[in-house]
Amino acid sequence: MESMLREGFSVTARFSHALVEAITRQGGQVPAAMRQAFETQDRVDMARREALWSLFIAACPDDPLAALRLGTDLQAGHLDIVGMLLLSCDTLGDGLEVLTECAPIIGDNADFELVVLGAQVQLRYAPGYVLCQQQRVEAALGCVVSLARWMTNGRFRASEVLLAHAARADATAYEALLGCPVRFNQPVNAVCMDASERSHALLQAGSLHQHLRALADGMLASLAHDGVSARVQKLIRAHPRWGKERIAEQLGMSGRHLNRKLAAEAISFKGLREALLHDMALQALRSGQAIAAVGEALGFSDDNAFARAFRRWTGESPAQYAKIWKK
Repeated sequence: MESMLREGFSVTARFSHALVEAITRQGGQVPAAMRQAFETQDRVDMARREALWSLFIAACPDDPLAALRLGTDLQAGHLDIVGMLLLSCDTLGDGLEVLTECAPIIGDNADFELVVLGAQVQLRYAPGYVLCQQQRVEAALGCVVSLARWMTNGRFRASEVLLAHAARADATAYEALLGCPVRFNQPVNAVCMDASERSHALLQAGSLHQHLRALADGMLASLAHDGVSARVQKLIRAHPRWGKERIAEQLGMSGRHLNRKLAAEAISFKGLREALLHDMALQALRSGQAIAAVGEALGFSDDNAFARAFRRWTGESPAQYAKIWKK
């Protein structure tokens, strides 16, 4: 029964790619057959996910907190569309609500729950898996604490972290990584905070742009010259007004098939198109092209739609950006 239940759950491939990269950094080896399976699916079944965790733990025999370190190193992009939703929220409280609602997109064998206890709030994490449970719980809560701190420009402070299992290393080592007290053998796994922490505003446009720009640059730099993403890139640059279905048609496949092909390269069509339109807009404005002409060429319905997208990308209007480059 446990095996059947495990096979019914899955995890986003993007999150699993981070684990593959971590195994490689630690000197471990991921079998070619397993890597190939990741490249053909946008979700990873729980059996393969658990095999990855076993490989990761085997690659870090002398570091009991390797999983916690992995969690604190994860970025919003590793959470797939949920990470982008978190970055679009106005406050930390909004982001926590999104996480509790959309966590199954990341992995559907665990749940987050917000529990208000007077002036305190607990973000509880309930795993439905068994294998490597302690390490995986630590990675999940480490990711929450680290991302919350980053998204609030360092203002977020957890009051404490609760773990249902016993300490796997000295408590001071946990506290050094998480920046708060940690209590073990508790009834629940949770990140605890003062209720007031939920009101922290998230990243301002400029800081958010820097992060998304770095993700986009990495995405563009990693495109294989002979991969599907490279062919999509060429078509978008040649025909920026085309949507996914038209691009897919040119490649002789359906839009759904195109999504699967791009997911195998850890890229989404929307994210790739957005990054390319951003880059093309910057180049066009730097060359002195009229703002209205640029927006129309890139497929925006009107000047206002282009201005909204450009401000989301850069934190300033097209006119402000063009003015700087004219000086």
